[in-house]
Amino acid sequence: MLLIKRLHNKLIRLETWLAAGSLFLLLALALLQVLARNLFDAGIAEADTLTRYLVLYVTFFGAAVAVQRNRHIKIDVCCSLLSPAMLRRLYRPMQMMAAVVCAFLADAAIRYWRDEWLYAPDHERWLVLVGLVMPVGFVLLTTQFFLAAILGRDETCCTL
Repeated sequence: MLLIKRLHNKLIRLETWLAAGSLFLLLALALLQVLARNLFDAGIAEADTLTRYLVLYVTFFGAAVAVQRNRHIKIDVCCSLLSPAMLRRLYRPMQMMAAVVCAFLADAAIRYWRDEWLYAPDHERWLVLVGLVMPVGFVLLTTQFFLAAILGRDETCCTL
């Protein structure tokens, strides 16, 4: 169990750095694009496309970190209707259910990405590689929910 926790902590550290790096790159690219348009009446080729994908990078890596910190979107109705003891008992099954849903989404994203790769023209292959964030993001979310189900939590899943 200690090995799983260590691996989990390293994964969180990596995801945090990737989310922060993606956010920094997003802000820098957007700033450069604004400056290039306003000062030189020209823009950076494909910068708008890259910024859209960087938003996805920040979102997926940030969501994986949020799952680990138990700050992801929850159904708050359960928090008000169920007792803290019942919430603690349901924590692991709900995390496993979320992992299964994310696994289905990861499978669909992988199949979609493969089709994109097969049918993309050669000059757009770089864009398909950038789009790899969707299957990777869902795999990371699946992993985080699965690890949360295995490791569990001491506190309840609701913040009061």
